[in-house]
Parts: sequence; structure tokens; C-alpha cells
Amino acid sequence: MSTSAQPFDDLVGHLTRTTPLTQGEAVRVLSDVLGYFAEPAEAYVRRRHAELRAAGLTNDPIFERIAAELPLRRVAPPELSRRQLRRMVYG
Repeated sequence: MSTSAQPFDDLVGHLTRTTPLTQGEAVRVLSDVLGYFAEPAEAYVRRRHAELRAAGLTNDPIFERIAAELPLRRVAPPELSRRQLRRMVYG
């Protein structure tokens, strides 16, 4: 995040006052959080699928879990079928 992100200066100040974070750490955390929530649904589906596969899950429970997680995102995409989720991952 650059110094031009003044709308978040108040939040950075709040984080430095209420946590042990330094100003630089607070800016980095805020940047990470904003980036996380800016992730498009398709990128989220692919990333979560890879994470859950690496954890040993198979596709059926993975797509069930991802379908349950998507509506909980800050800006939820429209409801996607399991088939649409599979297409995002496998094309």
C-alpha cells in the first residue's frame, strides 16, 4: 500500500494503537487483507481447491466446502453449481 492510501490512515492508526503491530506491519497486514478480499471468485476457487487437495481431500468434499465458503466472502459471487466450480478448476 502506498502513502496515497490516506483513507486507511485512520485504520492503520487504530491497528497500531490496539495491537503490538508497528505502522509498517499494520500497513502490510491491511494490504494483505484488502488483497485477499479483492481476489476474484475464480482465483479463490482455484486457490482453495489446491489448498484442500494438498490437505488430502477429494473433489466431492472440496467442492462442497468451497460452495459453502463462497457466500461468506465479503463480496459474494452469485451461487455457483458444483459443475461451474469444477469448470473453474479444470476448464
